[in-house]
Amino acid sequence: MSGLRSSQVAAAAGVNPQTLRYYERRGLLAEPDRSLGGHLLDPAEAVTVLRVIKAAQGLGLTLDEVADLLDARQHRHGRHPDAGLRVRARAKLVEVEAKIADLQVIAGTLGAAVDAGCDDPMACAGQPCCPIPFATIAVRGVLDAEDR
Repeated sequence: MSGLRSSQVAAAAGVNPQTLRYYERRGLLAEPDRSLGGHLLDPAEAVTVLRVIKAAQGLGLTLDEVADLLDARQHRHGRHPDAGLRVRARAKLVEVEAKIADLQVIAGTLGAAVDAGCDDPMACAGQPCCPIPFATIAVRGVLDAEDR
């Protein structure tokens, strides 16, 4: 029986053994075999799978998205055109670009607050020159809460 011990796989992929077991429970990795001595033995490709998982997470994919991507890879024969990395990367790119746009608005508003010397949000909120749209934010927060 061949394979790598869990500690070897985890070390090679830069994760701890608990992460390895968690991914196995989630179905991201195949259950390991056992050696005659009772040691868990993972296939060598588990290192690559772990590296792919960690890289995908670093790009903002959730574990569910990674699981879908890995599952699509295993079922290539009936593969849907929307199951591949390219399509998922495009969708994630749209999300990231929207977040960047939101963060740019936030950065601009905070910069304006710093430039205006706003120190007291209660005093600033009542002033027409206040760069932070307190009234708009409060109304939006109430509307969002009502939608839930």
